[in-house]
Amino acid sequence: MSFPWFEFAALMLAFGINAVIPGADFAMVLRQSIAHGRRAALLTSAGIATSILVHGSYTLLGIGVIVSQSLLAFNIIKWIGAAYLVWLAISALRSPAPKPPAEDDLTAAKRGDFAAFALGFLTNLLNPKAVLFFLALFTTLVSAHTGGDIKVLYVLCMSLMLFAWFALVSVFFTTPSVRQGFFRFGRWFNRVTGITFLVLAVRVAIAQQH
Repeated sequence: MSFPWFEFAALMLAFGINAVIPGADFAMVLRQSIAHGRRAALLTSAGIATSILVHGSYTLLGIGVIVSQSLLAFNIIKWIGAAYLVWLAISALRSPAPKPPAEDDLTAAKRGDFAAFALGFLTNLLNPKAVLFFLALFTTLVSAHTGGDIKVLYVLCMSLMLFAWFALVSVFFTTPSVRQGFFRFGRWFNRVTGITFLVLAVRVAIAQQH
């Protein structure tokens, strides 16, 4: 069977458009870029991309259908996701103002590698809209006759695409001139990002099952 290039292109286009729309993932990568630097931002981006593999896996296994049709399962994911975003908001509001890194910050950054990765992973994984989005993508754009190996390839490409996008975001916002501009905001940067996470938490909390 020949590779379904048209189906692949349609799926990547739809996923790509959704990826570049600012949301919780973008806010997290932005905050990591300014507050903790490029290494942390890239690891957070890798965590986000890895969670896509999880979403893709349960969608292909049919678990996504169960979650989308179960009000209890959807609400559990929704409230855990909202609570996580509230926790991120409180953490941002209580954090000291971001400042240029000191010479010895590299060792501290390395110790926080797993935390940076986990932040990105959980931010995306606990988004209930991601469950419905993946299910909608695969049910509307992917044929039932498409082979399982090709569907796995689709998910891998989506994960790589998302990492590439947020890697670009990370590089841009950790450019010295751009990052220095954010440092001038001081604690206002934390307040704005904290409020952003709170708004996103409310959006998740009021999300409806469709």
